Amino acid sequence: MHQNGFTTTILHSDRSQSVEHGAVHKPMHPSSEYVYEDAHELAAVFQGRSGFTYARQGTPTTTALEARITKMEGGTGTVSFATGMAALAAIFTTLLRRGDHLVSSHFIFGNTNSLLGTLADLGVEVTTVDATDAGQVRAALRPNTRLVFTETIANPGTQIADLVGLGEICREHGLVYVVDNTLTSPWLLRPRDVGASLVMNSLSKYIGGHGHALGGAVTDTGLFDWSGYANIAEAYRKGAPAGWGLTQIKKKGLRDMGATLAAEPAHRIAVGAETLALRMDRHCSNALALARFLQGHAGVAKVHYPGLPCHPQHARAAALLRPGRFGGLLGVELAAGIDCFDFLNHLRIVLNATHLGDTRSLALPAAHTIYYEMGPQRRAEMGIADSLIRVSVGIEDETDLLHDFDQALVAAASR
Repeated sequence: MHQNGFTTTILHSDRSQSVEHGAVHKPMHPSSEYVYEDAHELAAVFQGRSGFTYARQGTPTTTALEARITKMEGGTGTVSFATGMAALAAIFTTLLRRGDHLVSSHFIFGNTNSLLGTLADLGVEVTTVDATDAGQVRAALRPNTRLVFTETIANPGTQIADLVGLGEICREHGLVYVVDNTLTSPWLLRPRDVGASLVMNSLSKYIGGHGHALGGAVTDTGLFDWSGYANIAEAYRKGAPAGWGLTQIKKKGLRDMGATLAAEPAHRIAVGAETLALRMDRHCSNALALARFLQGHAGVAKVHYPGLPCHPQHARAAALLRPGRFGGLLGVELAAGIDCFDFLNHLRIVLNATHLGDTRSLALPAAHTIYYEMGPQRRAEMGIADSLIRVSVGIEDETDLLHDFDQALVAAASR
């Protein structure tokens, strides 16, 4: 039997169920509350039947987006959030308790690093290790370890964790394995294939893709047995155990904490997601061309990109990711004597801005901005040099990007 491909499935996912008035896209539902003619029906939804009550816990618009993300990730269910950080916070704070232990890669997004500090303040023990070596994760395990966390490709150093090795360790020890798939997106990698229990995507990045909506999502892959997880509250131990984890994340993260994705950004993200594969292929081809160009440029000391054979995890990336595609993020260390701010100010096409996964190319001085707060020692542990430029490569014409970097490097070197 023929099975539709990734893009065809996503394009037509709204219409796999009834869509109001024959619309191509699921319409936006901005209503805060939902009315039932029979009060028994209202009570039934509160008690677990499918339906809508108060928009803090979801709307038809977010539900349609969640179904789309679930199809992308090959999971069993998804919960959407206002941002990617809200999604991560919901995972950690709803599944961990005081005295539990979390093992994380220490090559992680700066805000995630800050969140781990907050968890430690709340009594969760946190150990960070070099997750490119699964042996370090194994050595860090304790009797009270509950969860292992990593990103697929680190931002901005582009280190790639031993995703397969971590999956084997978590399966062996019955640990929740959480993978942040933001930098790869489900088009390049499905963390389910490496044994992930939960997948987090910042929908603000490649899935939404146009820099005009914030959102995050948590997808359950169906691989973890929640019936044996001690931290599931009694109230959520109802029905099939496969849904317990996601139910707790939704109830606590949305109902109790209010990290709700609104209808308008949910709709924008859902429409943007339709072209994920097309955009991602262009991001990757542009990034590889730019990495190769900059690797031989006199104004550049080092390029961090998994698509280059010199990258420490190049072989791993080639084995894990879609063939020939290595993501759209570069780390570029400038040559001695070139001021990073001077270089950035000479760029004409590439924008000086935070964020990544936009259709436009973006660049910023990593040590002075998104990683400034963590201090020089932690930056050194993560391999973030003061001259490191993070580049989120967009979908512009390749020759224009190469020319822009070349002229900016030449101009900065001449000062």
